[in-house]
Amino acid sequence: MKYDLNLLPVFVALMEERSVTRAALRLGITQPALSNALNRLRDTLRDPLFVRERYGIRPTPLAEEIASTIEAALAQLDAIIVDQQEFDPGTAEHLFALAPNSYAELVLMPALVMKLRDLAPGIRIQLTPFGNDLADTGVISGTTAMVLGRIVDPPDNLVLQHLMDDGLACVVRADHPIVRNVITRKIYESLKHVNVLPPGRIRAGLHQALGQQNLKRNVVVSVTHFMAVPEMIAVTDYCATLPMLICRALERDARLKVLPAPVDLGTFPVQMGWHVRYRHDPAHRWLRTLIGELAAELMGGLRAPQKAITRPRGATSPKEG
Repeated sequence: MKYDLNLLPVFVALMEERSVTRAALRLGITQPALSNALNRLRDTLRDPLFVRERYGIRPTPLAEEIASTIEAALAQLDAIIVDQQEFDPGTAEHLFALAPNSYAELVLMPALVMKLRDLAPGIRIQLTPFGNDLADTGVISGTTAMVLGRIVDPPDNLVLQHLMDDGLACVVRADHPIVRNVITRKIYESLKHVNVLPPGRIRAGLHQALGQQNLKRNVVVSVTHFMAVPEMIAVTDYCATLPMLICRALERDARLKVLPAPVDLGTFPVQMGWHVRYRHDPAHRWLRTLIGELAAELMGGLRAPQKAITRPRGATSPKEG
């Protein structure tokens, strides 16, 4: 029996996107062309495969049954082909779409861009927002190369790699009238706090840690990105509880001082996830290795904040020790 292998990626795109419009956009073809391919698939398999609904399409029982087999077969074909290809980062021309959460964007992306400038000048990076739903990032469908951050409840077609664990510390202004060299539980609970509410579920980690330690926090300002915090802290008597790698960068700001949290708030994981189809892709594999090495370097240079030494406002460099 003759059949067209080009129809199989159409089937996978429709299964993952559940929308003819999105599937056509993903494959770079027109909707009529996709509909024509779907009709040929239906003729070949003698089943409707997808039924229209109000908000997209729903796979039939047969489509659900054969989906994993077709996806596995395509992944094996991809592995055979890409294993025969060579990847030279020094000469490669490639665009990677990445979806970092606000933490990974601030901590990992500058280091990655610097490395790519030196090692792979032809590789370009396009960042897409990390939302509450992984499907919104494009990583589940494979249109986005990888997602970086705290990944909760990943689907079966997403491969995860643990990159690092970061802790938490406190930031206040350098000449704070109450906070000197240490933040006690009593002081922490008496202060007003700036809270970061980035997209995704990373915020649940801090809330849960505070609850486990029975540590209360009077949040008066909530922001959507870590970059908004330093200016607010520098001009108020507020406090912010932030990841240590971000605190390490803020230590360079003479207006601020970083102190240990009054209790151990534990750590949170930072992960990298990608669609299973990229498992053997040489360019993707190279980038994953590079990001893993950068994460290890960042954690290798991380130290817990020590008790602060008071310094006059306007000092040119922090003198914590």
